[in-house]
Amino acid sequence: MPPVGGHVLDKASDKTVRILLTNDDGIHAKGLGVLEQVARQLSDDIWIVAPELEQSGKGRAISLTEFVRVREVRPQTYSVNGTPSDCVLLALDELMPEKPDLILSGVNAGQNIAEDTTFSGTIAAALFGMQHGVPAIALSQSRGFQTPHSCPWDTPLAWGERVLRPLIENGWPNDLILNVNFPDRAPDQVAGIQFTRQGFRDERIIRTEAREDLRGNTYYWIGYRGKLSNPDKGTDLRAIYDGYVSVSPLHVDLTHERFLQEMTQRWPA
Repeated sequence: MPPVGGHVLDKASDKTVRILLTNDDGIHAKGLGVLEQVARQLSDDIWIVAPELEQSGKGRAISLTEFVRVREVRPQTYSVNGTPSDCVLLALDELMPEKPDLILSGVNAGQNIAEDTTFSGTIAAALFGMQHGVPAIALSQSRGFQTPHSCPWDTPLAWGERVLRPLIENGWPNDLILNVNFPDRAPDQVAGIQFTRQGFRDERIIRTEAREDLRGNTYYWIGYRGKLSNPDKGTDLRAIYDGYVSVSPLHVDLTHERFLQEMTQRWPA
C-alpha cells in the first residue's frame, strides 16, 4: 500500500500494512466489530488491543497508580483492564512483534466532534499512537439525530473504506491525527465527504442529574444534553448536521497563538 501518514512504505515489496485497532467502548463493542470489517478491506494483518470495559470520556488517562492486566481473546486480539492509551502503549511495547503501520481507533458509538475531542478516549488512543510515531485515525458514528437511539452501523461499513483508502494512500503530516465522523444517516443518504475544522457549540453540552437510591442517598448521573447548536460552515459540527462524513486534522498543540503574540508584545522580555 502507498503512503501512510507520511511514512512511505516500499511499493516494490510485498509487505502488508499492519493495522492496530482499538477503541474506548470496549472489546465487545459493536463499533469495534464494524471497524475490523472495514480494516480487513485494507489489510489481512490486523491486531486488536481494546479495553475490557467501556472507557468513554476517559480522555488521555493512563494507569500510573494501578497495575494493568491483559487477556488474550483470540490470536492477535487482546483485552486490557485499562484505558485506551494503556491499550496502545501495551500493544506497542509488549503485545505486537513489530510496531504497526497504522492505528485505527473506533468506531465510536456516538460523534466525537467539537469539544468532545478533548475528552474522547477514541481520539486519545489515536493521539497516543501518533506521539509514538504511528499514523492514526479516529473514527466515530454519530447517533441520536434521527431518533433518540439511532446509530446506523451500516454507514461506516459502507463508507469506511471509501474514506480511509484515499487518506492512507495520500498520507498526512506526522504531527497530527485524522478525526473521521460519520453522520446519523443511512448509507445512501450521506451527502458526501467534507474536510473540516473543529467546531465549538454555543452552549454547555454536559449536564448532571441527581437521583436517589433505595436507601434515600443521593447519587448523580453525568451525560449530554442532546441539544443542537448553530455551528459555522466548515466545522465538524455543521458537516455532521448536514449529513456529511467529516474529516478533521487534529494535533496536541493547545497554544493560543494569537494571545501569545499579544502577551509577548505587551510584556516584552
